[in-house]
Amino acid sequence: MSVFGILGDGLTRVADAITPLFGSAATAAAIVLITLAVRAALHPLARAAARGEKARAALAPQIAALQRKHKGNPERLQKAVADLYAKTGASPLAGCLPTLLQLPVFFVMYHLFSTGGGGLLDHTLLGAPLGGHWSQALADGGLFGAQGLVYLALFVLIGAVATWNFRRARAATATAPKPVPGGGPALPGQPGLGGLAKVLPLLSFGTLITVAVVPLAAGLYMVATTTWTACERALLHRDRKPAPERDPERDGGEEKARERAPEPAAGAAPPARRTPRTRAARQQEARARARTRAKTVTTPQ
Repeated sequence: MSVFGILGDGLTRVADAITPLFGSAATAAAIVLITLAVRAALHPLARAAARGEKARAALAPQIAALQRKHKGNPERLQKAVADLYAKTGASPLAGCLPTLLQLPVFFVMYHLFSTGGGGLLDHTLLGAPLGGHWSQALADGGLFGAQGLVYLALFVLIGAVATWNFRRARAATATAPKPVPGGGPALPGQPGLGGLAKVLPLLSFGTLITVAVVPLAAGLYMVATTTWTACERALLHRDRKPAPERDPERDGGEEKARERAPEPAAGAAPPARRTPRTRAARQQEARARARTRAKTVTTPQ
């Protein structure tokens, strides 16, 4: 028996165990539950990838400043960036390895739910066969038929998630430091710009096309894993703020200005803070000044 057959049999056992709760939709529920369980097991890798992304984002303003400083000199720019990474202990490819380690698992799960195993695709979800496609649902009842409504619900959910991803990606692109034109070749770990930056946020909507052409079982997997990814990234990057762009030359000038500023003498009292006085206090002070002037006038010379 193949690996996919073994996994399919395991999924069938899970579906049999939860049949009292979900009835005829137990297999579809098992697909979602197993997808979420696998993504939860891979969460440590996702956290490691997020740490790498944050490390690169923290250095992006300094890299942009180096691009301005070494504009037109790619060799010095590459050396300065390498020194910056060595000084901070970061890596331009930090976080890439954890992401790559997750890809084989995603491929196995997608292949399992696309081809079936252990009779997986023989079950249904609210009358829609897990091995069927959206085109078949349209032919059997139309867009608002029993099967069409199942796909329509998936489209609405994946559309909401894609819109959320789109807005987050646009916001991240807007706050990312922009490399200086002509400042040298693209450096590892820097966000893409130009046309690529405009196209990447739209890729989230590609899942809509995928759900429309793959079997329903694979569509359920895509919806579950995409929703998990969106929530996971929002959680891991909830405290991520754009770092202020630093200019080494400007910062150096400010430090020199602070060094030239005179320091207060040792033991000098800090400047007194004026506190608001009441009307009675002001009248009493005025009477005291008047008495002082009167004594000065009456004193014999």
